[in-house]
Amino acid sequence: MPSVLRSDLKQLFVDTLNLGPEVDVEGLKYNSIKAWDSVAHMALVAALETEFDIMLDTDEVLDLSSFKKCVEILGKYDLEIVA
Repeated sequence: MPSVLRSDLKQLFVDTLNLGPEVDVEGLKYNSIKAWDSVAHMALVAALETEFDIMLDTDEVLDLSSFKKCVEILGKYDLEIVA
C-alpha cells in the first residue's frame, strides 16, 4: 500500500485552494471558507486525481466534504496517509 505524507496532502489543499498559513487544513470543510467554493472543489478533485493517479467517481466527488473525508476516500484507493 503506497504511503502519502499527511503534510503533503495538507500542502495540496493549501496550494489548490490558495490558503493562508492561518487556516486549519485538518478542520477544513467544504464551503466553510470562501476559498473552497464549487469551482475550487473541482480544482481540488483534479489535483487529487493528478497527484495520486486516481479517478474519483461521482459519489466520491460529492462526498469530498472535508480534509478528514479526503483521507478516508484516498484510503479506498489503497493510499495510506501517514504522519
